[in-house]
Amino acid sequence: MSHFTSEDEALLQSMLRQLLQSVKEKITGAPSVECAEEILLHLEETDENFHNYEFVKYLRQYIKNTVGPVIEEETEKCTSAQNQGEISGYDTLVQHLTKKARESKEYREMMNALKNVMMVVVESLINKFEEDRMHDKEMASKAKKELQSGYYTDNCSDSDSSFNQSYAFMSQEQLQLLAERLDPSQPKEVRQEALQTLCLAPASDILSSESWPSLRKHLTISLADPDATFSEKILRFYAKSFSSSPFNMTKEVYTSLARHLELYFLSGEYSLHISAGLDVSNSDVNRLLKKVRLLNEYQKEAPSSWIRHPEKYMEEVVESTLSLLSLKHKPNHPASPDFLSPVHFLALLDIKAVWFRKWTINAAVQQCLDYFEFCKAAVNKSSKVSDFSQQHCSDMQNFSYTGPELQYIYFVHSLCLLGRLLIYKQGQNLFPVQLKNKKDSVSITDVVVLFAQLIYYSPSYPKTALVADTDNYSPESLVMEILQVFCDQTGCAAECLYTDAVIDALLHPVQSLLSGTELYINCLETTLLDVADILARIAASEDGLSVLLYGENEKDAKDIPTAAHVLVQFTKKLLHDNISLLSGSELMPVIKGAFIFVCRQMYRTCEGLQMLIPYGLHESIAEAWRKTKLLSDRVPTTVTDADATSSISQDLKTSLLWEETLLDALLNFCTTPKGLFLLHSTGAMDDCVDFMFNSLSKKIQTNEYEDFGNRIIVAQMATTPMAAVALRNSEQTFVLGFIKALLTELWALLECGKDDLRIIQPRPTPVDPIDQSCQKSFLFLVNVLTYPAVFELLSKQDIPNKPMYSFREVPTDIIDIIDRLIILNSEAKIHSLFNYEQSHIFGLRLLNVLCCELNTLLLLETQYKVSQVLLTAQEENVTETSEGPGVFIIDGLSVERNHVLVRINLIGGPQERILPLRELDKGSGLYPWPMFSSLPVPKRYVAEIPRKAEFRQDKPIGWAKICRKQFCKVMKTRPDSISGPILAELIEKFVSHLSESRTDCFFSTGSYKAVDADVKKENLSSVQQLGVEMTVRYGKYLNLLKEDAENGLCFVLMNCEEFLKQQQRTVKHYAGYDWFASSIFLIMSGDREKTLTFLQQFSRLLVSAFLWLSRLHLSVHLPVTTVEYGIHPVYFCSAHHVEMLLKAELPLVCSAFHMSGFTPSQICLQWITQCFWNYMDWSEICHYIAICIFLGPDYQIYMCISVFRHLQQDILKHTEAQDLQVFLKEEALHGFRVSDYLDYMESLEEIYRPMLLKDMRTIRAENT
Repeated sequence: MSHFTSEDEALLQSMLRQLLQSVKEKITGAPSVECAEEILLHLEETDENFHNYEFVKYLRQYIKNTVGPVIEEETEKCTSAQNQGEISGYDTLVQHLTKKARESKEYREMMNALKNVMMVVVESLINKFEEDRMHDKEMASKAKKELQSGYYTDNCSDSDSSFNQSYAFMSQEQLQLLAERLDPSQPKEVRQEALQTLCLAPASDILSSESWPSLRKHLTISLADPDATFSEKILRFYAKSFSSSPFNMTKEVYTSLARHLELYFLSGEYSLHISAGLDVSNSDVNRLLKKVRLLNEYQKEAPSSWIRHPEKYMEEVVESTLSLLSLKHKPNHPASPDFLSPVHFLALLDIKAVWFRKWTINAAVQQCLDYFEFCKAAVNKSSKVSDFSQQHCSDMQNFSYTGPELQYIYFVHSLCLLGRLLIYKQGQNLFPVQLKNKKDSVSITDVVVLFAQLIYYSPSYPKTALVADTDNYSPESLVMEILQVFCDQTGCAAECLYTDAVIDALLHPVQSLLSGTELYINCLETTLLDVADILARIAASEDGLSVLLYGENEKDAKDIPTAAHVLVQFTKKLLHDNISLLSGSELMPVIKGAFIFVCRQMYRTCEGLQMLIPYGLHESIAEAWRKTKLLSDRVPTTVTDADATSSISQDLKTSLLWEETLLDALLNFCTTPKGLFLLHSTGAMDDCVDFMFNSLSKKIQTNEYEDFGNRIIVAQMATTPMAAVALRNSEQTFVLGFIKALLTELWALLECGKDDLRIIQPRPTPVDPIDQSCQKSFLFLVNVLTYPAVFELLSKQDIPNKPMYSFREVPTDIIDIIDRLIILNSEAKIHSLFNYEQSHIFGLRLLNVLCCELNTLLLLETQYKVSQVLLTAQEENVTETSEGPGVFIIDGLSVERNHVLVRINLIGGPQERILPLRELDKGSGLYPWPMFSSLPVPKRYVAEIPRKAEFRQDKPIGWAKICRKQFCKVMKTRPDSISGPILAELIEKFVSHLSESRTDCFFSTGSYKAVDADVKKENLSSVQQLGVEMTVRYGKYLNLLKEDAENGLCFVLMNCEEFLKQQQRTVKHYAGYDWFASSIFLIMSGDREKTLTFLQQFSRLLVSAFLWLSRLHLSVHLPVTTVEYGIHPVYFCSAHHVEMLLKAELPLVCSAFHMSGFTPSQICLQWITQCFWNYMDWSEICHYIAICIFLGPDYQIYMCISVFRHLQQDILKHTEAQDLQVFLKEEALHGFRVSDYLDYMESLEEIYRPMLLKDMRTIRAENT
C-alpha cells in the first residue's frame, strides 16, 4: 500500500478536519503559531482521546500494513542470533529493530507516499479557507459587540479568556498602523477600533514586534483615559499578555503598568489621604485597585521565571517596582505626609508582602517604629489599643477603611517585609538605615529588639482564644512567626538573635516579674509563653545556648548575671508559685512547663548543667512533682454526682499531664553523668524510669524509636548501679516492659518473623554477620549491657538449661538471650532455633563486645564458664576420621568462636596480642589462623615478648614542681625510659613524699597493719581468683612476675580489702575486680610489700579517688547520699567533664556520639575502670598512671580527650557505618602514645585546670 487513491484523499481530508475540530480549543488558546505546533506535536501526551481519533487509527493501520512484515522478519532473525549470544538485552533488540525498519525500502516508500498525500489534503483545506472567512468576520463582529457591552470584573488576571476565541495574525505593517491609530491624539472611535483589533492578535506577536515601543508608549498613556471602558480594555490586554507570554516579553507590560501607576500617583489628579480613609466601592478607587492587583499578581509569579532568563530582565522589573514604591514628590507638590502611597494599596491587596524579594526598607522600619510608639503610649496610659487585626482584616464584606486601619495594614505589610528581608545576608547588608526623624541610624539589632517589644506592647489575646484563628494578623502572632523563622536559619539567628540586647528585650517581662516592678503588658500569659518559645529555640542551638549561658562576649562580664541565671531563678519562682500576677491563672501549668523546657535545653548539656547546679532546680522540680503526685493520689475514685465526676475527671487529667511534664523534665537530667547523679538525689529515679519505659514501649510498638535523646538517657542509666537496678525493676513492673518488648522484636527478626506478616516467598539469607534488620537491637543491647547492668541483671542467676524448648518460647530477659543464643551447650537449644547459624553468630558477636569490659568477662566466665563452652563447641566441630584427630571445620561459627576465645583468654594491648580476623582470606589459605579446642592459646596469637629498655638514671631529681617538670621533659624526649624499676621507684618516692605533706593529703586514713597470714587464692571470691590468674598470666608474658606471684597478688588484694573496710560505711565486697591494684603490683614487679605500702600512702591523695576506683567504694569520705546512689566520682566528675570538654574541643566527635545514641562517659568509664587494659600496651598504661600521679588527677580527663582526638576520623567513619559503640569497645587504641599528646594535654591544663580541680575536690564529705 505505497500509493493513495482519490477516495483515500477524501477520507484523509475528512478525518483530518475531524481531528482539527476536536482540538480546536487547544489550538485557538495557543499564544502563537509556534505554540500551536508544539501542542499538535505533543498531542499524544496531553489528549487522552488521541488513539480514538479516526485519523490516528487510519495512520496506525497503514504503518502496520506497510512496515509490519519488515519488523516480523527482523524479529525472527534477531531471535536466532540472540540464542547464539550475538545480541543480548531487550533494549538492544528494540534499538536494532527500529534501525532496520527505518533503513528499509518499505519505510522510505511509505514516508514519501504519506508526504505527497498530506500535501494534497492540506492544500485542499487551505483552499476552503476563503469560503470560511466571511463566517469568521461575522463571528468577530459578534464578539466585538459582546466585548463592548461586557462588564470588566475584578478578576483581571484571569479575564483574558474572551480574547482566545479567534486569532488574526498580523504583519509588521498592520501592527505599525495600529500603533499610529492608538495615538492619544486620534479620535476616540479610531482608537477603540484599533484597540479591539489589537486584542484579537496574539499577545506574543505584538510584544515581539518592531512597533511595540510605540504601542507601549500609547498604551501607558491610555491607561489614564477618562473613559473607564477604554482603559479597562487595555488592562485586560495586559492581563492576557501576562498569562500567555514568556517572561522576557511580559516584563515590558509590567514596566508599562508600573510607569503608568507612578505617573498617576505623582499627578495632580491624585489626592487620597490616610486620614480620610478609603472607600473601595468608589469607581476611581476600584479601578486603581484593579491595576495594583494586576501588578501584584505578576510580582508573585515573576520570580519563578527569573532563573531562566538573563539578569537584566529581572533588574528592569525590580527597578520599576522600586521606583513606584519609593515615590518622592517634588518640593512644590501639594501632597502631605498623610499621602496614601502605592505601598498602602499594595498592602491592602497583599498584607503579608508575599510578593516581596527586594525592596527599599526605610519606610518599613519607620512604620514599625511609629506603630510601636503608638502601642507603648496607649499601654502606659492603661488604655486599650484598637485591635484592627481582629476587625477588618478578617471581614471580607468591608468596602471602606478608616485612616488608622490603613496605617495598620501598612504596618503589617512592612513588618512582614522586614521579616523576609532579614533572613538573607544581602538584606542584612542594607542595615543600618538612617530615618528622617531619628538622629541615630537603625541597626539590625534595633529592629529585632523592636520585634521583641512588639510581643508584649501590641494587642494580643490568650493562647486559647487564638487556637481557631487560621489567619491571625495581630502583631504578636506576626512577630512570633518572624522570630521562629529566624531561629530556624543558622546564619540569620547568629546575626539577628544572638546578642545581649535582643536577649534582654525578650527577658524584660521576666526581669520585671522577678524584681516586682510594674508591668504594662496587654496579656501577660501570652507574652510569657511567646518569650519561652523563642528562648527555647535559641537554647536548642550551640551558639544560642552559649549566649544564654555566657552572654554575647562569652565570659568577659562575670559579675553580670546572664540570661541563664535569670531564667532559672524565674522558673524556680514559678514552681514555688511566688509570682502574684499569675496566681489563679488557668495557663499557669503551661507557663511553668514552657520555662522548665527552656531550662531543660540548658541542663541537658554539661556546661549548662554546671551553671544551673547552684540553684538546685532539680530539687524544685522534684518537690513540685511530689506535691502533684500527692494531689493526684488523693482524688476520690467513686463520685455519684455526674457534674462532680466530670470536674474531678478533668482535674485528674490536668494533674496527670502536669505530673508527666515534671517527670519528663527530671528524666532529661540523665543526659549527662552529673545530671544523673542529681536525679538520684531527688528520689524520683524509679518513677522516671517507669515513665520513660512507658513512653518508649509505645514508640517501639509503632516503630518510632528514633529519638537519640532517649537512647542517650538509656546508655547513661546503664552505666550506674542504681539506675541499672531501676532498669531491672521497671522490667519486672510492666507486663510488657521495654527490654521484654525489645527482645521480643529481636527474636521475631532473628527467628520466626512477625505473626501478622504473610510470607509469600522465602526470606533472603543475610549477607552480613548481623543482619541490618537486627542492627538496632544489637546496638541497644551493647549500650545497655555495661558491667553495672550486667551485674544487676545476671549476678547469681543460673542458666535455665531446659531439657526442651518450644519453638514459640520467646526470650524475655537477658539471661534467656545468653541461654538461647550464646551458651548453646545442648541439642535441645540448637534444634529450637529456626536460623541456628545466624542467631548463634548474633549471640557470639554480643558476647565478644561484652567481654571487652574485663569485669563483665570475669562475671560471665565465673558464673557460666563461657570459655569452656566455646572450647567444647570447637572440639565437636571437627571432621571424623579413622586415622587420627580430625581437622577443624571452617565455617562462620567456628571462626567467630575462635576470635572470642582468643579475646577472652589473652590480655594485652595492640602490640601485645594478635586477634584473628573474623573473615575468610580470598587467597590460597582459606583461614590462616590456627584453631584450638584447649588452653593455652596458640603462640601465634601472642606477640613477641617486648624488649626491655635500657635504663639509665640521670642526676637526682628534685621534688614537687621540679620533679613534675623533669618528668614532662623526659616523657617528651625519652618516654620509653619511664617504665620498669625506674617508674616504680619514681612513683614510690613521689607518693611517699606527698603523703607526708599535710597540704597534699586529701583523705585521712587510720593505721593499718598488714595480715601476716599466708593468703591463698582460695580465700578470694571466684571473680577475684580469675582476675588474679589473668593478671599473673599477663605479668609473666611481660617478664615482670615470677612463678609464685599469685600468692603475692592475693596478699595485696586481701589486705587492700581489709584496709578499705575500715573506711567504708557498710561492709560489702567491691562488685568488680581491682585492676588498678593489679597494675601497681605489676609495676612493682610483684613485690607485695612495696605494692601494699604504696597503695596505703597513695590512698591519702586526691588522685587515688579517680585512678583507684575501689578506693572510694562505700567510703566514709563520700557523702552518705553519694554512697547510697552507688555512683562513683569517676563517673559524675571525670566522665562528666570529659563530655563537657569534648563538646568544646572536638565538636565533631561530640556530635558523632549524639547521633549514635552512645555516650562518651560510658566508654571512658570502661577504659578507666580497667586502667586501659586490652586497649593500650603495658608501657602506655604505665605512662597513663604516671601522668595522673605526677601531673594531677585532671590529666585523667585530658587523657580521654586525647584518645578521642586520636580516634576522631575512625569515630566519624564508624558513626556513618552505625557501629560506633562496637568499634570503641572492641578495638584497641592502635598507634596511640601518651607522650605524643603530652603537649596537647598541657594546653588543656592551662584552660581547664582551675575549674576541674575545684570540682574534683567537692567529692569529699564535709566532716572528713
